[in-house]
Amino acid sequence: MDLPRIFTIRESSHRIHNPLTPDKLAALGQALHLAPGTRVLDLASGSGEMLCTWARDLGFTGTGVDISTVFTEQARARAIELGVADRVEFVHGDACGHVADEPVDLAACVGATWIGNGVAGTAELLSRSLRPGGLMLIGEPYWRRTPPDQEAAEACHATSLADFLPLPELIEQFGDLGYDVVEMMLADRDSWDRYCAAQWLNLRRWLDRNPDDELAPEVRAELTTEPARYARYLREYLGWGVFALMKR
Repeated sequence: MDLPRIFTIRESSHRIHNPLTPDKLAALGQALHLAPGTRVLDLASGSGEMLCTWARDLGFTGTGVDISTVFTEQARARAIELGVADRVEFVHGDACGHVADEPVDLAACVGATWIGNGVAGTAELLSRSLRPGGLMLIGEPYWRRTPPDQEAAEACHATSLADFLPLPELIEQFGDLGYDVVEMMLADRDSWDRYCAAQWLNLRRWLDRNPDDELAPEVRAELTTEPARYARYLREYLGWGVFALMKR
């Protein structure tokens, strides 16, 4: 049980596996106004930057679950580096269906709603671990501008236009599911650039070190086409944000 290697190659230098900058991630934690000792469950926790930095800066505790062995080991190392290994733990496992042993104050899935087959299923999954009155975080793409055709949608890593909603409709969807949106942090174009452009450097450096690897042709093809595709499509059409929700 693991992520395909291409994912960990592409984001090998990333501490945050989504288009939030460290400043935005820190600002989001502060904006939630949660007390030290807040218990967190972070599903699809990646390299653990959110949980580790919020434990250091805000006094949170909690658990992260991720399917990647590489990212889980990076998260454990980051917890040691930041001196919070006694407050957070990282579990290698499938976040799909994972429920905390005891209710938590904050349940999060920041950018991996496929673990619940979409927003609705992910909200339902997170709710199983959340105490009454607790806070939920969901990270999700949305259309900044509606792509003109199917080709443009697929270039934004969607299977169709219906995969994502414009921002107002996404917020309304949360309401239809019975949640108030009480805070949000949106990626901007600069934070998208930092997230995606760093992938290209990772790909190139990996290629230089591993020219004969069986994945080299796939990595070379991605590096050849992805920068222009990003500039033409994803940067223009796709937004992304983290939304804080409370049950009505």
